[in-house]
Amino acid sequence: MSDKMDSLDLEIVKILQLNSRKSHVEIASEIGLSESAVRRRMKNLIDNGVIKRFTIEMNTSNKTSAIALISVVSSADTSTVSTELMKLNGVEVVYEITGQYDIAAIISGPTINDVNRCIDELRRTDGVSDTNTVIILKTIR
Repeated sequence: MSDKMDSLDLEIVKILQLNSRKSHVEIASEIGLSESAVRRRMKNLIDNGVIKRFTIEMNTSNKTSAIALISVVSSADTSTVSTELMKLNGVEVVYEITGQYDIAAIISGPTINDVNRCIDELRRTDGVSDTNTVIILKTIR
């Protein structure tokens, strides 16, 4: 298979994004392919790096989350700062971004105090020069 995805590959990916636990048989039934064809296509998607990993999404209704936009001092390596931020308890994901800020981090914890502690640690991280943090009120999917 080439690195280019066709419409069936896109359908498989879309189905897996909604429910990565769907079996090859269920996916095959939805898109009109054989189970072996779906299995082969999924293997190719994984081998070609289109699918990096299968994961879960946890119910977040019982926790507080925030988005922290972070500026990095010009003398610091953004990737190094990102790696350090990922080590903080409460940081779920780190994005290196373009624009006014260099990094965006998603932070969550059981309480607002836990999120606040993480933000305080984030601000003390070497290389961080400025932050702008917003609390997430509601997630729409």
